[in-house]
Amino acid sequence: MKMDKHVQITLIVVVGIILLALIVPNITNPSQNTISVAGTATIEVTPDLVGVYFSVDTQGATANEAGDKNTLIVQDLTNALIALGFEEDEIQTQSYNIYPDYNYPAGTIKGYRATHSLRVEVLANQSARIGSVVDAGLDAGAGLGYLNFELSQENQNKYKAEAMKLAAQDATAKAEGVAEGFGKSLGSLVSVTINDYGYVPWLAYDASGAEGSVVREAATSIVPTEQQISASVTAIFKIR
Repeated sequence: MKMDKHVQITLIVVVGIILLALIVPNITNPSQNTISVAGTATIEVTPDLVGVYFSVDTQGATANEAGDKNTLIVQDLTNALIALGFEEDEIQTQSYNIYPDYNYPAGTIKGYRATHSLRVEVLANQSARIGSVVDAGLDAGAGLGYLNFELSQENQNKYKAEAMKLAAQDATAKAEGVAEGFGKSLGSLVSVTINDYGYVPWLAYDASGAEGSVVREAATSIVPTEQQISASVTAIFKIR
């Protein structure tokens, strides 16, 4: 008896699905014959910059008065820094706000406050210039917030590449060791995930609440010291 054409097609499809179900897990399951390892690295770096962070805080009966007072101090600071050889665009505004100053617990407005945060960048090996910048800010009526050890963008890129390279080498060495421990050899790289690159500026000096004379003296004694940058990756390798 001749098999119906539709039945034949159905049987072919069913057989194909069964074969595909048997084959696909062996192709798509990345955990088969692979090893996943974490690689880490820490390097010592010397910061090449010091970030000097000023805060200008003024009050007034009106928002305009508070803002005008703030502008005068910032302008005096800017002029003093330009006299030291800085360009105006090197004096960077971090934030600027004007807001009501409330009288608690009544909740009435007793005036307005303007706050302006600025950053100036100095080469870390120019300790005398750091002191001059701090003096200029304090003499203009600004407050010193803090000093940070920092990396230029060029050095950030350089050290990031170095730390990531060492983390990758660490992952490879670990994978090779584990594979050999199981009597296997390391195959090709399947994938890599970058987990972390641990650079943030390092606090060199916090001037909160310090008197002007103390701040001036501390600023002239800032010397960059080696700091740590870390990196980590996760790599998956084939083993054979």
